[in-house]
Amino acid sequence: MKTFTPFFLFLSIVLSVQASDIGKRFLPEKYTLIDQTTGIPITVLTKSETNDVKLYQTHPQWTSDGQYIIFRSFNRSADKHEQAFAVSERTGIIIQLTDGKGNNTASLNVARKSNKIYYFRTEGNDYNLIELNLDLLFTDSEQNLVKDRKIYERTIVTLPKNLAESGGFTLDADEKTAYVGVVRLDDALPQTDKNYSFWNVPSGIRAIDLQSGKISTVIDVPFRMGHVQANPFISGEILYCHETGGDAPQRMWITSADGSNNRALFVESPTHWITHETWVDKDHVYFNVMGNTPALRKQATGIFRINVRTDEVFSLGQVNYGAGFWHCNGTSDGKWAVGDNFEGEVYLINCKTGEKTLLTANHVMKPDHTHPTFSPDNTRILIQSGYVANGKYLDLMVINIPDHLKY
Repeated sequence: MKTFTPFFLFLSIVLSVQASDIGKRFLPEKYTLIDQTTGIPITVLTKSETNDVKLYQTHPQWTSDGQYIIFRSFNRSADKHEQAFAVSERTGIIIQLTDGKGNNTASLNVARKSNKIYYFRTEGNDYNLIELNLDLLFTDSEQNLVKDRKIYERTIVTLPKNLAESGGFTLDADEKTAYVGVVRLDDALPQTDKNYSFWNVPSGIRAIDLQSGKISTVIDVPFRMGHVQANPFISGEILYCHETGGDAPQRMWITSADGSNNRALFVESPTHWITHETWVDKDHVYFNVMGNTPALRKQATGIFRINVRTDEVFSLGQVNYGAGFWHCNGTSDGKWAVGDNFEGEVYLINCKTGEKTLLTANHVMKPDHTHPTFSPDNTRILIQSGYVANGKYLDLMVINIPDHLKY
């Protein structure tokens, strides 16, 4: 029996490697459809049955080389767990990036300076921050030489047991540090307490050195925070929100990475309902002032821009029907904003003239909203849409800014 042990050990290793779907390639699903309302062509990148979800519009979607869009899928992998994937805009080829249980793809972070992604994964009792080397994985995937996933991954740190991720995490502009929104479990009421509320728990931001894994405190707050997002252009500046699942008394906050200069951004009145803030350039944040009720419409609503240096606020526009805009994004050159609404429409807004152009319509806002995001070169808009599956699943779609609007 001892004579055969090395062979069976080798066979076990081979089967283990083969069992992994890291680097698995899927044939292109890419096709073009013409919007029935606007006549604008839309590139559909994924098929509806797999329920493919884009990353949130506060975070990068494209790899640093601009070749792939990173997304999440709920039904695509063989193990039927939610996993991360990359799709080539040019070829339509889709590559699986994660496999197995425990990957938190809801908070994927795509690096802007290198072809890497970062995410948390539950492994046993540990909650680990993982770095994935995409360049190496893509090369091996193309050559059909994919190895064990540990070759492509690096575990940076295990989150302490007294902290739970809350509000996602973000990469500093220099990509040496991750900022993680956390619930402080030691300071929270037990869920069995009659005064416990999911939306009212002490939280904070922790900085993680991406090389050493060292964890340090940025700030603690008495409420549940969300939408943690570092300034993509200036190191050491973090935007976050008071997350309530609805209308917060003061939604937007901003702090320095050392915890100093923490302050409310756009100080609200009791009649404001602010939501879905996002960085667009080094000095400006776009956000939405809700107009979904007649009472709210008694004041200016829609997409706004705020200068984080001067607090100057400028209205970018609103649609005059329905519940108004919901999510927003903008180009880094300050020319364009994009907004979706509850009617399943996506509008392009010229920030200099205020002109609004309907790009596409009839996107069933199920099972989620379109969450539009501009490409890094400011020429395309990525959305997720329930249009093809009539709200049963989501597809990834890309819309080019029409040529006649560019000049």
